[in-house]
Amino acid sequence: MIDATALAEKPVLTGARIRLVPLAIRHAAAFHAACQDPETRRLTGTHHDFTLAELQAWCAGSADRADRLDLAIEDRESGDFLGELALSQIDPPNAHGSFRIALVPDATGRGIGSEAIRLLLDHAFDRVGLHRVQLEVYDYNPRARRAYEKCGFEVEGRMREALFWDGAWHDVLVMAVLRPGRAGGAG
Repeated sequence: MIDATALAEKPVLTGARIRLVPLAIRHAAAFHAACQDPETRRLTGTHHDFTLAELQAWCAGSADRADRLDLAIEDRESGDFLGELALSQIDPPNAHGSFRIALVPDATGRGIGSEAIRLLLDHAFDRVGLHRVQLEVYDYNPRARRAYEKCGFEVEGRMREALFWDGAWHDVLVMAVLRPGRAGGAG
């Protein structure tokens, strides 16, 4: 069974190079800057043009959301904002949740995403008690797909032409990791 109170608690999860901390208002400006980056928008399929005010409100309310976990990824030494991730859409009877991650452009290609994913999966499986975590990734993002696979995610399906981006239709891959078969983590 899952422990729903674990979502209300907003942990600090520390890795070798990064720290996952509760998303807060202090992250809003850097979060907003990342959301303006065209490549970040493409990789996340973000059509909405978030304003700074929208992200300030989202970050400020993050600590009060007891049904999901939104964390900022920070450099462990400098405290710089490297991105954010979320565990959401929790289905308690089926011990299932959804995951997403977005890194700032300078944080990609260095293993930061994989480290953040492993930290969050450890928390999702060991503390929250989830059995399954799923995500969606676009067919034009093989780097993210490889990172997810390194963390134990497997492709389960394909939603054909589910994203319209830059004048073309793209497939969305559904990937998931199960607690029993997890690679690259503690479980």
